[in-house]
Amino acid sequence: MRRPGSNQRLRLSIFLLGMLIAVASVRAEDVPRGANASVAAADEFALKISLDANEVSGVATASIRIHATKQVLWDVLTSCTEALQIVPGLKFCSVEETASDQSWQRIRQVMEYAWFTPRVSYEVLASYNKPNDIAFERVAGDPVRLRGSWGLQSDGEYTVANYMLEFAPGFWMPRWFLRAALKRDLPKMLRALRAHAEAGRTG
Repeated sequence: MRRPGSNQRLRLSIFLLGMLIAVASVRAEDVPRGANASVAAADEFALKISLDANEVSGVATASIRIHATKQVLWDVLTSCTEALQIVPGLKFCSVEETASDQSWQRIRQVMEYAWFTPRVSYEVLASYNKPNDIAFERVAGDPVRLRGSWGLQSDGEYTVANYMLEFAPGFWMPRWFLRAALKRDLPKMLRALRAHAEAGRTG
């Protein structure tokens, strides 16, 4: 007969195993060498992650150099269809409201970080300064902390995309897991952004 509490210990073991599997999937190539260095070539990007010591939250900054114009990148970054293919864990994206002068949009998104964490649903207000800057911030929905920006800078035939994200998931998770998830997902997002923009450039 299984002792009292063994079911709880089994569920906890499965939960911890899932987190370890997720962390094990963070391969060395997911984080570039010299991650804090400036972006110097088309196949490089810079990435820096800082976590709060007192709570589960963090700030990430990243840059990537892409062989495409600012306009092409702008079209990718402001498309829900593209976002669903680029952003890891994004399950739903819909524009709910758009300003008459196209200077902002309210966008509803649903995010799933991992199979053992709850989905979160929220709305962000995206403010546009075309074709140079995008700022976004959560304004409604589940109590996640989500604020950030994209800045686009021309560099000859290339564009350098600078990304900043202030983030807290809205529920408890170990800081090491949050860091591992960001190290895994941000490089995936940057590489996908580059692939979609460069495909659009030659489209």
